[in-house]
Amino acid sequence: MTSRTRRTGVVAASVVVGIGMLALALTGCIAEAGTTPTREPAAPTTGAGSPTPTASATPTASPTPTAGAARIPTDCRAMVSAAVLAEFGQTPLNDPALGASGVQPDGSLVCIWRDPRADTTNLVTTISKVSRGPALDLLNQLADAEGFTCYTPNKGTRCEKTWQNTTYPVTDGRTLFWRDGILIDTRFSNLAPSGYTDSVITHIFG
Repeated sequence: MTSRTRRTGVVAASVVVGIGMLALALTGCIAEAGTTPTREPAAPTTGAGSPTPTASATPTASPTPTAGAARIPTDCRAMVSAAVLAEFGQTPLNDPALGASGVQPDGSLVCIWRDPRADTTNLVTTISKVSRGPALDLLNQLADAEGFTCYTPNKGTRCEKTWQNTTYPVTDGRTLFWRDGILIDTRFSNLAPSGYTDSVITHIFG
């Protein structure tokens, strides 16, 4: 995940998440690799490859999604690649001591990667159904008021930001991705596996 402090507007097509948390040792966090956001959000692309963004400050309507094309996962491990799982190492997943996780009554999925004994190292992802209007409102607010960088990869809209933890010498952050009515929202601290969000996107949307 890439840190940006510049204020950006949000365009609409689709969006993200990713964000995380950690292990017991307070090692320095490396932002999620493999993503190169632009300084301004870009118009959505129609191809499957990486888009070439163009600046836009006004949200636009997204295409009508294909019915039943994407579903919220039900397994936190199955939605990421073997390479990403290897980066989590021995970090516990969905420990009962951390509260509600896994599939929720409303159909959303909560994945908590964290040792309950750890002070900060963790990554929490929530995947839920969010319609276009509320999703754009959220992303615009993050871009305009909180300095998130937003762009439009993978036929969706992605916003992300990292910052220094106020208590420990580690990096915290948040990544969101929205597409076709599904929002992936990840918050992390000192735990940002390379390619995590892209892996989840691939699992959901193909």
